[in-house]
Amino acid sequence: MRLSFLEPLYAEPGPFASVYLDTSRNVEHPERAIALRWGRLRASLSRQGSERALLNVLEEVVGADTEVPGAHGQAVFAAHGTLVLDGELPTPPEHDSARYSTLPDALPLLTQHLPEIPYMAVVVHYGGLPTAETHGWVTLEAETGTWPASTVTPGERLHRRVAVATWHRACLRLGHRLDEQARRAHADAVVVGGDEWACNVLLRRLPHTLRDKVVRVGGRTPTDTGRALLEPQLHGVFHGRMAAHDRELVDTFIGRRALDGPVTDGPAATVAALQRGQVAALLLNRPPGAGPTLRLWTGSQPTQLALTEAELMSFGVRAPREERADEALVRALVGTGAELVVVPEGELRLHEGVGALLRYTDPGTRS
Repeated sequence: MRLSFLEPLYAEPGPFASVYLDTSRNVEHPERAIALRWGRLRASLSRQGSERALLNVLEEVVGADTEVPGAHGQAVFAAHGTLVLDGELPTPPEHDSARYSTLPDALPLLTQHLPEIPYMAVVVHYGGLPTAETHGWVTLEAETGTWPASTVTPGERLHRRVAVATWHRACLRLGHRLDEQARRAHADAVVVGGDEWACNVLLRRLPHTLRDKVVRVGGRTPTDTGRALLEPQLHGVFHGRMAAHDRELVDTFIGRRALDGPVTDGPAATVAALQRGQVAALLLNRPPGAGPTLRLWTGSQPTQLALTEAELMSFGVRAPREERADEALVRALVGTGAELVVVPEGELRLHEGVGALLRYTDPGTRS
């Protein structure tokens, strides 16, 4: 999982106000419900030391996602009286929260992007007889996205309306157009639903590279929900699945570890590699923050982190701060351009749940 979408959070130093709240519109009097939630969070931030100017900036944005239908949430970050990041959450947070701290609380936003699988969804509608010798129209809609974030932030959508009599011929051209769109999105899967006859005609004319990625789904296929195309079916297809890119990183780690290659296994060696900017991808058996809350000592720079205060001070860092490990780790990954992979323990057991693929090793690298 690439974390470039979090870069705006770390462009300026803190302290940060990090707000997560349910902004669902599928409830009675949604505006009133959101206002009540925000009122409680604003009071909490004020008690934590947030200035009024910062609170006013947040208030302008909270609940402004009126165009997003259904159940969802919002994550808003601000610092020094300026909005830093405003993101949609595919599902409402378990609990509304507001935190004023040195580092942004990016964990809930990050975990709602997991497993970050790129895909294309295709819906083909036709209500007539299963033959090209009749009158009528076939409609096709295709949309790219990254699951599950695209639930509330759908990607590019393609619309086509084709006469039934020309559907067979048109599918050749459409197949190449879909292949081009899927390639741009680096789609791991092509999820297809809709009329059986029209879908079969299309699938037989897709390029082989695209056809191999097709997953057929059933069920209702509305296209006007304002949310991701085939959203309910996508959940079933991608539940428990890893992105192909992340799977490649895990396989690379397993191969390198077997040959004593450039990897770390365990927190001490991994933190040391983060200090040196060596980490290409951090591997975790659980999402950051899951389980007991760990702490790390940090300085002002992303690579200034350590397991102990004494170690960080030995590097010349003055006045180190003890922070939540997930906040320090995420900042270090974003600051060094490293990726994050969450892999189940049943597939890869890491020492104390953490390891890393390294960009390079040298005599100073800890094993």
